[in-house]
Amino acid sequence: MVVKKVRRLLNRIKNGATQAKKSEEPQSNLQAEPQAKLEIIPRDNHPISRKDISSPALKVLYRLNNSNYQAYLVGGGVRDLLLGLHPKDFDIATDAHPEEVNHLFKNSRLIGRRFKLVHVLFGREVIEVATFRGHHEAPALSANQSTSSEHGMLLRDNVYGTMEEDALRRDFTVNALYYCVKDFTIYDYAGGLEDIKKRELRLIGDPEKRYREDPVRMLRAVRFSAKLDFTIAPETEAPIFELSTLLNNIPAARLFDEVLKLMLSGNALNTFRQLRHYNLFGQLFPASEHSLKQGPERYLKLIEQALVNTDERIKQGKPVTPAFLYAALLWPALEDQWEKVKDNNTPPFPALQQAAQKVITRQCKSTSIPKRFSFNMKEIWEMQLRLPRRSGNKAQLLAEHPRFRAAYDFLLLREQSGENLDGLGQWWTDYQESDEHSQRRMTKSTKEHGPRPRRRKKRYSGNSQNSTH
Repeated sequence: MVVKKVRRLLNRIKNGATQAKKSEEPQSNLQAEPQAKLEIIPRDNHPISRKDISSPALKVLYRLNNSNYQAYLVGGGVRDLLLGLHPKDFDIATDAHPEEVNHLFKNSRLIGRRFKLVHVLFGREVIEVATFRGHHEAPALSANQSTSSEHGMLLRDNVYGTMEEDALRRDFTVNALYYCVKDFTIYDYAGGLEDIKKRELRLIGDPEKRYREDPVRMLRAVRFSAKLDFTIAPETEAPIFELSTLLNNIPAARLFDEVLKLMLSGNALNTFRQLRHYNLFGQLFPASEHSLKQGPERYLKLIEQALVNTDERIKQGKPVTPAFLYAALLWPALEDQWEKVKDNNTPPFPALQQAAQKVITRQCKSTSIPKRFSFNMKEIWEMQLRLPRRSGNKAQLLAEHPRFRAAYDFLLLREQSGENLDGLGQWWTDYQESDEHSQRRMTKSTKEHGPRPRRRKKRYSGNSQNSTH
């Protein structure tokens, strides 16, 4: 134990010497970084109170401070509290290194490759703790390294620094605010408080360079703008139109997570419109964007209505499944591909299955889709061909299907977008609201629509009594 403490102390002294050496190097050897203008806001001049901060976050802050580390509430938690919102989560920045934080909290785990983080677990609540980051252009030793791709994207960013450097390494000014639990002050290094008052979203540093470091920042700009109802500053907005294609360099799995953040924030409709405005939606859903531009107006109406419904469900605290969301976002692409397959004289149902597989395979190159969601998506789509077939006991069997409710909601979306389905949505609405006797009467009087499933051919058996010799 003593040896470990000595080793950690030596590492901290070594890193401190490295930082001091960096500050003595001629500035001409480094790219110019934005300069901090620190403003300290006392408790009387801001509305943040400890009672608005979660108990687990306070526990982490107090333990780090009591262990002689600096620790601050930072980022979106501070921003949202200043806006009178309820933060979804609380993040903490500290001068303690990840291994030191991990050692301090038994209920924690180390994560991350690009930049190491610590998650401190309190049941379902996770407090994310990050070490102050330094300027990644500066030379660093051993694990504290920064590497970039040929496009300028940071692949690894384990460069530790001071609180001031950390503030200027953050993306937007409104996310570079630090709340101190010791004296209840707020540290503002980048003019974030002023931008909050103006309701403006502004990148710290050179916007083009920051987008190249991490193209996902373009999506974050749209997400924060839609969520907070902020305008994007002109200099922050301008490069997005030209740099949107940089999203092609981001792993598909990461973009899937980003899509969920974008569309499940309660502001999906506004987000979707902004994504299209900045040419970002086409990078996330290329086939759907092509269909929206070339296809009928009902494609756009269906997606927008699906997003309106999603926002409503989130406001009401109801669950939203990514499978339904993706089924709607990819429906224009599916319909176009389905028509192409049917043109080859393929029956409707097999054609739909083939089209669905092609659309999902292509989409996974842009944003990955976990199988548990893609399977449900296909069932929602396939049931659009089954719902018209309601005679006999088929309606009852369909109503008992695990994906019936999602398929029914999707059917209503299609009708709301202007697609003529001969009142099928209303029929299913009435069926669900009817008693058993009325349901039997409805299924007897209904006429079959849609493609009939292919019957299996009976295999010829030479031992059959009906065989001819």
